[in-house]
Amino acid sequence: MVLSELARELNLKKTLENRFDDRDAALILDLAFYSIITEGNQSQYYPDYAYNHPLMTEDMKIYSDSKISEFLSSVDYNQIQGFLDDWNHDRDHGERIYISYDSTNKNCQAGNIDMVEFVHPKVDRGLPIVNIAMAYDINNEMPLFYEEYPGSIVDVSQLRYMVEKASGYGYRNIGFILDRGYFSRTNIHDMDKAEYPFIIMVKGQKKLVREIILDCKGSFESDRKSLIRPYRCYGKTVARKLYPSDSKDRYFHLYYSHEKAAAEMAVFEDQIEEMQKYLDSLSGEKVTLAEKYNKYFHIEYHKDGTFVCASEKTSVIEKEISLFGYDCIISSDPMTAEEALTIYQSRDASEKLFRGDKSYLGGAAVRVHSSKSMSAKLFVEFIALILRNRMYTKLKKEQEALKKRLNYMNVPAAIRELEKIELMRCHQGNYILDHAPTKTQKTILKSFGIDANVLKRRNRSLCEILEHVSK
Repeated sequence: MVLSELARELNLKKTLENRFDDRDAALILDLAFYSIITEGNQSQYYPDYAYNHPLMTEDMKIYSDSKISEFLSSVDYNQIQGFLDDWNHDRDHGERIYISYDSTNKNCQAGNIDMVEFVHPKVDRGLPIVNIAMAYDINNEMPLFYEEYPGSIVDVSQLRYMVEKASGYGYRNIGFILDRGYFSRTNIHDMDKAEYPFIIMVKGQKKLVREIILDCKGSFESDRKSLIRPYRCYGKTVARKLYPSDSKDRYFHLYYSHEKAAAEMAVFEDQIEEMQKYLDSLSGEKVTLAEKYNKYFHIEYHKDGTFVCASEKTSVIEKEISLFGYDCIISSDPMTAEEALTIYQSRDASEKLFRGDKSYLGGAAVRVHSSKSMSAKLFVEFIALILRNRMYTKLKKEQEALKKRLNYMNVPAAIRELEKIELMRCHQGNYILDHAPTKTQKTILKSFGIDANVLKRRNRSLCEILEHVSK
């Protein structure tokens, strides 16, 4: 019920029907609901789910797994792209919005698929992968569009095409929020060329950032005027050129957190201690040491190559420690350190979106046998992400309004709780609600504007459909 209300609110069915016939549009929504509720996307289990859940398809028609596979392989690129065109056409292109751009990869467990390639992802299971990138509207908390690209293409080089795609959808007054993995001269140039402002996180150990941190060190870390209270850190902004060839200043927002510094110090000291213990155990052995040991230790060997001893490179270690607790965000437009951090932290929603795809929609792997089926399945996942994200946003806002933390006001827990609401068929053949909603269920339903009266009307309507189908 909640998901169908959200789909109605977002006008998803009508938008889908612009590119698919009524039956297929309803099936796409049913498959999206299925992946959200069951946290899986295997077609063979769909009939079991459909038997126990209300469906969007006409007369609650239950499709077999083979029919679903046939449908997925029939969806063509023009239908998917057409939906994305319509979905983005309805956005306010004149409003300044920030788009959070992120990407992930999916393992492929079957099939002959063009975009799937063997590479070395962060979590390498020895399977070929396909990459997925997505643009997320931070201001309106809405996924906008996505793209799939071959597994061998690195994320940092794909941003150029996403910038061009944003222009193609008519977005002009936008800015990009990017993670540190997208920091490159080419990407900065492409966003400048398109006149898109950007906010990007930069690794504190990069030479340019390190120099700026050392220049500003001691000028703001305990200055109460520099305190950014919501994030419990101190901030300072300086204007510098990013590259020697830059024609304008960029804004480097430096941040220092005492808690972060202490945590990084504890981890680093443990690492140094473990390395020292390992080195002490090597006395008299012939070994080849990894580069990290040479970075932090002076290593002494006998003439025959056997290990003698190791001593810390104190200046190197002290210099690294001096940078603990610092972060840097670069923005193309002038703003305060607090404004930049607030905008960047808003990308947390898009990160949760990707985590939700892999953890709660069964999207960690693609189990299909053709490129068309893969594209269709990714499209269904995108529809599911739109709905799940809306559900997450409404639950979060309701919890903020309640001003207390409730352990059931998150998507997985809310779904489990709402799944307990069931209709029963009486011996007369009519359907009734098994029991009244609990206090917890009422709180969850309130997040979506569903009160007792709305619940009764929706249940009555559902009962009428079920009674008609069962005749």
